[in-house]
Amino acid sequence: MARNPMTQLATHDVTNQPPELVDFNLYEQDAALVEALNREGAAWAEPRARTLGEEAGSAEVQDWAAEANRQVPELRSFDRFGRRIDEVAYHPAYHQLMAMAKRHEVPSIAWTTTEPGGHVAHIALEYLMIQAEAGICCPITMTYAGIAALRHQPDVAKDWEPGLLSPDYDGRSIPAPEKAGLTMGMAMTEKQGGSDVRANTTRAIAIGPGGPGEEYELTGHKWFCSAPMSDAFLTLAYTDAGLSCFLVPRWQPDGSRNVFLIQRLKDKLGNRSNASSEIEYADSWARMIGEEGRGVRTIIEMVHHTRLDTVMAAAAFMRQGITHASHHCAHRQAFQKLLIQQPLMRAVLADLALESEAATILALRIARAFDEAEAGDPAAGAFARIAVAVGKYWLNKRVTNHVLECLECHGGAGYVEEGPMARLFREAPVNGIWEGSGNVICLDVLRALAREPDSAAAFMAELDVAAGTDRRLDQAIAGLQALLANPADAERRAREIVERMALVLQASLLIRHAPPAMADGFIASRFDDHWGRAYGTLPAGLDLDAIVERVRPSV
Repeated sequence: MARNPMTQLATHDVTNQPPELVDFNLYEQDAALVEALNREGAAWAEPRARTLGEEAGSAEVQDWAAEANRQVPELRSFDRFGRRIDEVAYHPAYHQLMAMAKRHEVPSIAWTTTEPGGHVAHIALEYLMIQAEAGICCPITMTYAGIAALRHQPDVAKDWEPGLLSPDYDGRSIPAPEKAGLTMGMAMTEKQGGSDVRANTTRAIAIGPGGPGEEYELTGHKWFCSAPMSDAFLTLAYTDAGLSCFLVPRWQPDGSRNVFLIQRLKDKLGNRSNASSEIEYADSWARMIGEEGRGVRTIIEMVHHTRLDTVMAAAAFMRQGITHASHHCAHRQAFQKLLIQQPLMRAVLADLALESEAATILALRIARAFDEAEAGDPAAGAFARIAVAVGKYWLNKRVTNHVLECLECHGGAGYVEEGPMARLFREAPVNGIWEGSGNVICLDVLRALAREPDSAAAFMAELDVAAGTDRRLDQAIAGLQALLANPADAERRAREIVERMALVLQASLLIRHAPPAMADGFIASRFDDHWGRAYGTLPAGLDLDAIVERVRPSV
């Protein structure tokens, strides 16, 4: 008798596979985040974080993220009648994710809340959102950060802030006054200069009298313009007085399209749900923001806040990676034991957990400094200026290898596109490049140390809070002080200096705020000359069970 081809074969039985990690609350499962949100001054935002955490961990939202990355943005230069429109078409899932972020007030809460701790709340919410889908967080971050620069020109800000701070999302390409909610982008770099914005060639010609708030026409190109369907962009261009900051809307005040020529979309390694583009201005209408000739000083306010988000993003990627890795290992068996019970795998997971917790605690502490600085504390402002650069450099140097190790914990399953790890790995490097690559950031730290004594003093004062609590930490602080006291050859050694600053700061925060197993594990490894160059080389005697169980999702 012929075999029925539909008969189930024994080889088709699915065994020894972890359950799908969906429909769990990202916030409630993250002890480090829960503690930091409450500790750093935004306990009032906990109900918001819990609600967003549940939605972000849902199967539906994970499906949106997969679709938004599978169907990448498409440039539409012309409409069907041949008229130039320079628009980007996104998969509907992208718009659903953008609406979700705006609805939860991720880009606006720092500026709209009457409670203290608005920046801490923003960082906590976007930390959760980025684990749902990172690509949409580029325009979300720029919308958040743009407010800081836009407020240098109050007459322009009053026209744009209501839409930018609105919880509504409107993805249509129509004039801003006709939309309930707006987003903002940024276009700084040019192909001949990159981070060296002084090499820019874009020119601005005044239409009338010129000066702050006045109308100009811009001509030039921008090598990287992310999220080109934003409603307005902060950009840099030269006037006779020097490099100045401008607001360029997609539509002009008379309701006509502004000249915003999208030359092509970038074919990127990751961040694929988000469109990044090369654009040209050709007598494009703009308004000057801030003092003429001081454009870098104006737009640096936006950069300062976007850098805070790049610190957060690295921490969020680490958390997402260790969540999936520990979940997989808790359900996958090899050699008669669950992977999570294997001593070597447990050491790897513990090392990854330590890195993740240290990153999360650092990001939320820096966010508190932003809040305190906004409230008028000069020491907090000085600490924020240097700590955000230190955090951006170090966390983004650690995150890609961290995610790679989390991927490897899955074995071959981590390398395929059906799961989350391949996309997360492609995403991991982006924030180390955005808003200043590693060398640029390290040189910024050196400049702050040399030119802003208050920043160096504020940084050391933060370390002093933990002085005397652990001999190993005290030795590390003393070593850092000796390193900073010797400026010889500092530029060549800039990475060493910033790395040491980051590790000591993370250790001081962990010893004050984390469970003893986490603090001891971090200090015993990161300040031990025998700590290896790969994750999983922890010294003996650590409480690996407590470390791993703290991060493993109980799903």
